[in-house]
Amino acid sequence: MNMCEAINSALGFALKEEPRSLIFGQDVAFGGVFRCTAGLKEHFGSHRVFNSPLSEQAIAGFAAGVAAMGGKAIAEIQFADYIFPAFDQIVNEIAKYRYRSGGIFNVGGVIIRAPCGAVGHGGLYHSQSPEAYFAHTPGLRVVIPRGPKQAKGLILAALDCPDPVIIFEPKILYRSAVEEIPIDGYTMSLEHADIIRTGI
Repeated sequence: MNMCEAINSALGFALKEEPRSLIFGQDVAFGGVFRCTAGLKEHFGSHRVFNSPLSEQAIAGFAAGVAAMGGKAIAEIQFADYIFPAFDQIVNEIAKYRYRSGGIFNVGGVIIRAPCGAVGHGGLYHSQSPEAYFAHTPGLRVVIPRGPKQAKGLILAALDCPDPVIIFEPKILYRSAVEEIPIDGYTMSLEHADIIRTGI
Protein backbone atom coordinates (compact mmCIF):
# COMPACT_ATOMS: atom_id res chain seq x y z
CA MET A 1 0.00 0.00 0.00
CA ASN A 2 1.00 3.58 -0.44
CA MET A 3 0.55 5.95 2.49
CA CYS A 4 -2.87 7.15 1.39
CA GLU A 5 -4.11 3.55 1.13
CA ALA A 6 -2.57 2.69 4.51
CA ILE A 7 -4.39 5.62 6.13
CA ASN A 8 -7.65 4.49 4.51
CA SER A 9 -7.04 0.97 5.80
CA ALA A 10 -6.40 2.28 9.33
CA LEU A 11 -9.52 4.43 9.30
CA GLY A 12 -11.62 1.54 8.02
CA PHE A 13 -10.25 -0.73 10.74
CA ALA A 14 -10.97 1.95 13.37
CA LEU A 15 -14.57 2.29 12.21
CA LYS A 16 -15.03 -1.49 12.17
CA GLU A 17 -13.46 -2.22 15.55
CA GLU A 18 -14.54 0.87 17.47
CA PRO A 19 -18.27 1.49 17.15
CA ARG A 20 -17.96 4.87 18.92
CA SER A 21 -15.66 6.25 16.22
CA LEU A 22 -16.70 9.00 13.80
CA ILE A 23 -14.81 10.53 10.88
CA PHE A 24 -15.63 14.06 9.82
CA GLY A 25 -14.12 17.08 8.11
CA GLN A 26 -14.39 19.02 4.92
CA ASP A 27 -15.20 16.69 1.99
CA VAL A 28 -14.32 13.46 3.85
CA ALA A 29 -17.61 11.86 2.79
CA PHE A 30 -16.45 12.24 -0.81
CA GLY A 31 -13.07 10.70 -0.03
CA GLY A 32 -11.24 13.90 0.83
CA VAL A 33 -9.07 16.00 -1.42
CA PHE A 34 -6.32 13.35 -1.22
CA ARG A 35 -8.75 10.37 -1.32
CA CYS A 36 -7.65 9.05 2.09
CA THR A 37 -11.27 8.51 3.17
CA ALA A 38 -12.52 7.11 -0.14
CA GLY A 39 -15.22 4.48 0.21
CA LEU A 40 -15.62 4.79 3.98
CA LYS A 41 -18.98 6.57 3.90
CA GLU A 42 -20.36 3.95 1.50
CA HIS A 43 -19.18 1.12 3.75
CA PHE A 44 -19.96 2.54 7.21
CA GLY A 45 -22.74 5.02 6.51
CA SER A 46 -23.20 8.77 6.51
CA HIS A 47 -23.91 8.80 10.25
CA ARG A 48 -20.28 7.79 10.92
CA VAL A 49 -18.41 9.41 8.00
CA PHE A 50 -19.69 12.86 7.10
CA ASN A 51 -18.76 16.28 5.82
CA SER A 52 -18.47 19.13 8.26
CA PRO A 53 -19.12 22.82 7.69
CA LEU A 54 -16.16 24.79 6.36
CA SER A 55 -15.07 25.87 9.84
CA GLU A 56 -11.91 24.45 11.35
CA GLN A 57 -12.79 25.88 14.76
CA ALA A 58 -16.14 24.05 14.60
CA ILE A 59 -14.43 20.81 13.52
CA ALA A 60 -12.12 20.93 16.56
CA GLY A 61 -14.91 21.97 18.90
CA PHE A 62 -17.17 19.18 17.68
CA ALA A 63 -14.30 16.70 18.10
CA ALA A 64 -13.89 17.80 21.71
CA GLY A 65 -17.61 17.36 22.34
CA VAL A 66 -17.68 13.88 20.81
CA ALA A 67 -14.68 12.79 22.88
CA ALA A 68 -16.02 14.37 26.08
CA MET A 69 -19.12 12.19 25.69
CA GLY A 70 -17.04 9.02 25.27
CA GLY A 71 -16.78 8.89 21.49
CA LYS A 72 -13.73 8.62 19.26
CA ALA A 73 -13.52 11.68 17.03
CA ILE A 74 -11.28 11.36 13.97
CA ALA A 75 -11.32 14.87 12.53
CA GLU A 76 -9.63 15.92 9.31
CA ILE A 77 -8.36 19.41 8.66
CA GLN A 78 -8.19 19.44 4.87
CA PHE A 79 -4.79 21.16 4.81
CA ALA A 80 -2.60 21.74 7.87
CA ASP A 81 -2.34 25.38 6.80
CA TYR A 82 -5.99 25.82 7.79
CA ILE A 83 -5.56 24.53 11.33
CA PHE A 84 -4.88 27.99 12.73
CA PRO A 85 -8.55 29.02 13.13
CA ALA A 86 -8.85 25.89 15.32
CA PHE A 87 -5.75 26.77 17.34
CA ASP A 88 -7.78 28.17 20.23
CA GLN A 89 -9.98 25.08 20.50
CA ILE A 90 -7.00 22.71 20.26
CA VAL A 91 -4.54 24.53 22.55
CA ASN A 92 -6.86 26.16 25.07
CA GLU A 93 -9.62 23.54 25.29
CA ILE A 94 -8.60 20.10 23.99
CA ALA A 95 -5.04 20.13 25.37
CA LYS A 96 -6.10 21.39 28.81
CA TYR A 97 -9.35 19.49 29.29
CA ARG A 98 -8.00 16.78 31.60
CA TYR A 99 -5.84 19.15 33.62
CA ARG A 100 -8.51 21.76 34.24
CA SER A 101 -10.96 19.11 35.44
CA GLY A 102 -8.43 17.64 37.86
CA GLY A 103 -8.39 14.41 35.90
CA ILE A 104 -12.14 13.86 36.15
CA PHE A 105 -12.83 14.42 32.44
CA ASN A 106 -10.72 13.96 29.33
CA VAL A 107 -10.92 14.21 25.56
CA GLY A 108 -8.45 11.44 24.83
CA GLY A 109 -10.73 10.32 22.01
CA VAL A 110 -9.70 13.25 19.79
CA ILE A 111 -7.56 12.49 16.75
CA ILE A 112 -6.91 15.33 14.31
CA ARG A 113 -5.42 14.45 10.93
CA ALA A 114 -3.85 17.22 8.86
CA PRO A 115 -1.97 16.88 5.55
CA CYS A 116 1.14 19.05 5.79
CA GLY A 117 4.20 20.18 3.88
CA ALA A 118 4.93 21.28 0.35
CA VAL A 119 4.36 19.33 -2.84
CA GLY A 120 5.91 21.86 -5.20
CA HIS A 121 2.83 23.77 -6.33
CA GLY A 122 0.75 24.44 -3.25
CA GLY A 123 1.50 28.09 -2.64
CA LEU A 124 1.48 29.80 0.72
CA TYR A 125 -1.79 28.30 2.03
CA HIS A 126 -1.20 24.71 0.99
CA SER A 127 2.45 24.10 1.87
CA GLN A 128 2.95 24.84 5.56
CA SER A 129 4.22 22.55 8.32
CA PRO A 130 2.81 23.96 11.58
CA GLU A 131 3.66 21.03 13.84
CA ALA A 132 6.14 23.02 15.96
CA TYR A 133 3.35 25.25 17.27
CA PHE A 134 1.57 22.23 18.71
CA ALA A 135 4.65 20.26 19.80
CA HIS A 136 5.21 22.85 22.53
CA THR A 137 1.71 22.40 23.98
CA PRO A 138 1.38 20.23 27.11
CA GLY A 139 -1.51 17.80 26.86
CA LEU A 140 -1.17 17.05 23.14
CA ARG A 141 0.60 14.25 21.33
CA VAL A 142 1.99 15.28 17.95
CA VAL A 143 3.14 12.63 15.47
CA ILE A 144 4.36 12.62 11.87
CA PRO A 145 4.54 9.30 9.99
CA ARG A 146 7.44 8.78 7.62
CA GLY A 147 5.76 6.10 5.53
CA PRO A 148 2.71 3.87 5.04
CA LYS A 149 3.41 1.37 7.83
CA GLN A 150 3.97 4.12 10.37
CA ALA A 151 0.88 5.99 9.20
CA LYS A 152 -1.43 3.05 9.88
CA GLY A 153 0.27 2.08 13.13
CA LEU A 154 0.21 5.62 14.51
CA ILE A 155 -3.45 6.20 13.64
CA LEU A 156 -4.47 3.00 15.42
CA ALA A 157 -2.22 3.81 18.38
CA ALA A 158 -3.85 7.25 18.58
CA LEU A 159 -7.26 5.57 18.74
CA ASP A 160 -6.27 3.95 22.05
CA CYS A 161 -4.27 6.89 23.41
CA PRO A 162 -5.58 8.58 26.58
CA ASP A 163 -4.40 11.94 25.23
CA PRO A 164 -5.60 13.92 22.20
CA VAL A 165 -3.37 13.31 19.18
CA ILE A 166 -2.60 15.44 16.13
CA ILE A 167 -1.24 13.50 13.16
CA PHE A 168 0.52 15.66 10.58
CA GLU A 169 0.71 13.66 7.36
CA PRO A 170 3.37 14.79 4.84
CA LYS A 171 1.30 14.86 1.69
CA ILE A 172 4.36 14.45 -0.52
CA LEU A 173 4.52 10.89 0.86
CA TYR A 174 0.89 9.97 0.16
CA ARG A 175 1.74 8.24 -3.12
CA SER A 176 5.53 8.24 -3.23
CA ALA A 177 6.20 5.46 -0.70
CA VAL A 178 4.92 1.87 -0.78
CA GLU A 179 5.25 -0.74 1.97
CA GLU A 180 3.70 -4.05 2.95
CA ILE A 181 0.96 -3.25 5.44
CA PRO A 182 -0.80 -5.76 7.70
CA ILE A 183 -4.49 -5.89 6.80
CA ASP A 184 -5.57 -6.17 10.42
CA GLY A 185 -4.87 -3.68 13.15
CA TYR A 186 -1.47 -3.10 14.67
CA THR A 187 -0.09 -0.16 16.56
CA MET A 188 3.18 1.66 16.93
CA SER A 189 4.44 3.36 20.05
CA LEU A 190 3.44 6.95 20.69
CA GLU A 191 5.93 7.05 23.58
CA HIS A 192 9.18 7.12 21.64
CA ALA A 193 10.11 8.62 18.31
CA ASP A 194 12.12 6.64 15.81
CA ILE A 195 15.55 8.20 15.54
CA ILE A 196 17.30 7.53 12.26
CA ARG A 197 20.88 8.61 11.88
CA THR A 198 22.70 8.63 8.59
CA GLY A 199 26.30 9.31 7.70
CA ILE A 200 27.75 8.09 10.99
